[in-house]
Amino acid sequence: MTTESESDRFAVDSLHAALSNAIVRLLREYTGRGPTKARTTIRDNVVLVMLEHTLTKGEQVLVDKGRGENVLTLRHEYQEAMREESSDKVAELTGRNVLAMMSANHLDPDLAAEIYILDGPPHHQIGSASPADLPAATDGHRDAG
Repeated sequence: MTTESESDRFAVDSLHAALSNAIVRLLREYTGRGPTKARTTIRDNVVLVMLEHTLTKGEQVLVDKGRGENVLTLRHEYQEAMREESSDKVAELTGRNVLAMMSANHLDPDLAAEIYILDGPPHHQIGSASPADLPAATDGHRDAG
């Protein structure tokens, strides 16, 4: 039998996994390759999706040849192109409006951050837990590879 606490944890983990999967899927659609790791953290009204190993082989070659600024510019263009679609997905999964979305990339190590500011803590939890029953800060992660 699942306890209330285990049920809450499952709902939190499911939301984190759904958010991580959604962002990985969008990046794969836009760039042709998704990150190998994704970790979603939610704190109050902030959703942070940390991504590892995001660069394509071609982008990594450019970085190795000293053309990293070009890669950062291209990544910024991808992020701007997917801003609306990713914000809509985060809103759908959390049951909240996305007020702001920010992105950043780092080349060495190969990391990216997608940050979403919501109009309040998530409403929708995948599973049966209510938002009032969930801890204020939770971490979840998934390996995409």
